[in-house]
Amino acid sequence: MRIVSLLVGMRAACVLLASSWLAGTGADSSSGRWWGIANLVSSANHLIDSKRGQLVLDPSLALLSRRQRRLIRQNPGVLHAIAAGLHSAIKECKWQFRNRRWNCPTTQSPTLFGKIISRGCRETAFVFAITSAGVMHAVARSCSEGAVESCTCDRRRPGPGGSDWHWGGCSDNAEFGQAFSREFVDSSERGSDLRYLTNLHNNEAGRTTVYSQMQQECKCHGMSGSCTVRTCWMRLPSLRVVGDLLKDRFDGASRVIYANKGSNRASNRADLCHLQPENPTHKPPSVRDLVYFEKSPNFCSYSRKIGTRGTTGRTCNSSSPALDGCELLCCGRGYRTRTEEVTERCHCIFHWCCHVSCLNCTSTRISHQCL
Repeated sequence: MRIVSLLVGMRAACVLLASSWLAGTGADSSSGRWWGIANLVSSANHLIDSKRGQLVLDPSLALLSRRQRRLIRQNPGVLHAIAAGLHSAIKECKWQFRNRRWNCPTTQSPTLFGKIISRGCRETAFVFAITSAGVMHAVARSCSEGAVESCTCDRRRPGPGGSDWHWGGCSDNAEFGQAFSREFVDSSERGSDLRYLTNLHNNEAGRTTVYSQMQQECKCHGMSGSCTVRTCWMRLPSLRVVGDLLKDRFDGASRVIYANKGSNRASNRADLCHLQPENPTHKPPSVRDLVYFEKSPNFCSYSRKIGTRGTTGRTCNSSSPALDGCELLCCGRGYRTRTEEVTERCHCIFHWCCHVSCLNCTSTRISHQCL
């Protein structure tokens, strides 16, 4: 009877946690705070303690948790890799959503992406996935470039590859990058509520996407480029490939709810609670799928409370029926058309040696902005 009562109580706790978050009381203020280092990290943001010879973080990097700061001290050189990965992730996010109502705007606040992060919508899912992927990608690449002291190339490929090629070169250390990203990025999450579970799932989806797209690259050896022998290694995909895949999963993301595993052996609340599709006819999300639990705002109008900028002033395509078209992007409010004369250099010719002469060409440029 005591076991049954305990199980019922734990199941009720799952429901209570989910309800408290959806009511806005379960937010974790530390979630995603580390993104703020994108606005802070520079060559002046870390110093070497002359007495101990250790990396000392500038006080402005207090956005990081104690565990994250320890990881940076233990892996000299990794701070700039993290910042570079974060900047690449931001750039990729803005590219993927450049024609949408939500175009991945960023701010100078510690959460970087603004108040949208306090919601559990599709856009939040993409942000967590792409930033986690960006850190893994940059750290793995930095290892192979020798920029991080605690890791090197991945040379653990087993045995000869074939009759005309063999493993060699310098493979990107995806395993170290994945492990570091998991420990660094996930450590900013706290709790066992619905937000916690979805954030961890989306973080892992980003990393898994990077790892799954590793490709073999080879260099030819032989007389006159005959390629009688090849040396091959494993290379990370470009972040654009990762962004494209995550964008596809954004469009097909799964809306999830709390569920319980129904096992008396669950040792704690986190073991008992897990994610399942809100629609029982849908398949459970795989490790590569993005998940969310809250409907997205329409992003049409400015809202300080929600943190949306609206689409007023955005450039739209008057001839497109897609999301970048003026009808959809402007949310039916209409748009204004501007015509301007633009003068640019054209018909440039290189003269030997050594100058370039150009003409000035004037054209009419028409643009449309949402009202």
